[in-house]
Amino acid sequence: MKIAIMSDIHGNMDALDAVLKDIEKQHVDKIFLLGDYVMAGPEPIKTLEKIIELSSLENTEIIQGNTDLMIASYTDDLYEMLKTKAPIMAEALKNDVSILNSTHKDFLKNLPVQKELEIEGIKFLLTHGSPRRNNEDILPTTTMEELSAMLQGVNADVILCGHTHIPCGIQTENKKTVVNDGSVGRPFTEEAKACYLLITIRDKKCLFEHQLINYDNIIASKKLSQRKFNGAERLANTLINPTERHF
Repeated sequence: MKIAIMSDIHGNMDALDAVLKDIEKQHVDKIFLLGDYVMAGPEPIKTLEKIIELSSLENTEIIQGNTDLMIASYTDDLYEMLKTKAPIMAEALKNDVSILNSTHKDFLKNLPVQKELEIEGIKFLLTHGSPRRNNEDILPTTTMEELSAMLQGVNADVILCGHTHIPCGIQTENKKTVVNDGSVGRPFTEEAKACYLLITIRDKKCLFEHQLINYDNIIASKKLSQRKFNGAERLANTLINPTERHF
């Protein structure tokens, strides 16, 4: 059994295409999508329509990310609040909301926040940020004490998450495995490559492998820089220099 886990695509269709081609070569049995599909990316409409297509497949499980909820529940108050903390992302959000149609927004609104699944005797929890909050970070630097608090009441053997755009894996003291799949569309690592997680299950054991995939990030960056919101060019630079966060 092979499972591909993707999240944080952020409207980057070029990155998504490259990852999907690699997933096809891997002959995966299932795909898990962990949220943040369109916001502040080069091609939000095209990307979301591909996600909607994938979500209709029998082998795909999908949940909602925090920015998906922001798009689906957008208000002027939300824009003003975000503008004080992350002005470029606020402008991107406002522009995304203006170009996505009601079908797109309803799709994002109706996605489940989390999912629990059992596959070959292994219990999985699909979440975007942490089991506690969809915008809570699970990072390589997260302490065991912090992680234990986030996992309180969680019965899953494997907790899969995204949100931070930084891949990592942590084994807890009580044998739970937490894995962050990184980001397909906007990595915050030194390598500007699309990242997804591949899980191979054999004999009720999981092998976790982060896959780094080359794609034309120069083209994707140009597409993003041409979007009509303030700060688009600075945001586009993160696709080439991913450790520089311009929000």
